[in-house]
Amino acid sequence: MSSASSLKNAGKVVCIGRNYADHISELNSAKPKQPFFFLKPTSSILLPRAGPVLRPRGVDLHYEVELALVLGKELRDFDGVDEKAALDAVDHYAVGIDMTARNTQNEAKKKGLPWSIAKGFDTFLPMSNIVAKSAIPDPHRCELFLTVNNEPRQLDSTELMLFRIPRILSDISKVMTLQKGDIVLTGTPKGVGRLVPGDIVRAGVKVDGKEVEDGRIEIVVEESTSSYEFKET
Repeated sequence: MSSASSLKNAGKVVCIGRNYADHISELNSAKPKQPFFFLKPTSSILLPRAGPVLRPRGVDLHYEVELALVLGKELRDFDGVDEKAALDAVDHYAVGIDMTARNTQNEAKKKGLPWSIAKGFDTFLPMSNIVAKSAIPDPHRCELFLTVNNEPRQLDSTELMLFRIPRILSDISKVMTLQKGDIVLTGTPKGVGRLVPGDIVRAGVKVDGKEVEDGRIEIVVEESTSSYEFKET
């Protein structure tokens, strides 16, 4: 099986937004009629033990834990009716935290601007080690969790996804070809919230109540020394 470093070889990271009803409600967003997705740059990937998450100056940093799919084959205009074929196209899983500059994103939503800045900073995608498919027999029946300073913040089952993996892969592949090694983040459950420098974030995935070791993330938040500072567009 590939090592976590192979995640950096992804051609793209495609993120599904608004895929859990309670998360939609907590952000006062509209429920999508079909899968809604956006891109994160591969430069935002933060591998295990590669350093802290860096909060840019003026940014309201939020966490969003997600189940990640790593593609094992090319998909183009894929028919999502066949669930087995969809899962066979996944080489392995991982856990990712879609870090988000929430104030930047809220401004973008209000003004009809892209989300690229809000989602794209370096270190804004901490990833776990890769998880063998055998460790998650059914990706629609596992639990995602996240804690901040040992306080539970997110804990929900992937059974609550509004759009399941076959539909997700189908809709993405009708717009852009999914290539081997690409990463798909499947959405975050409720409980997203703010992070500040000094916070210690732990996240992962459980199957039948037991944590999957390779899916574990532990990361600290630090203030960025970059010259960037959030200013209204």
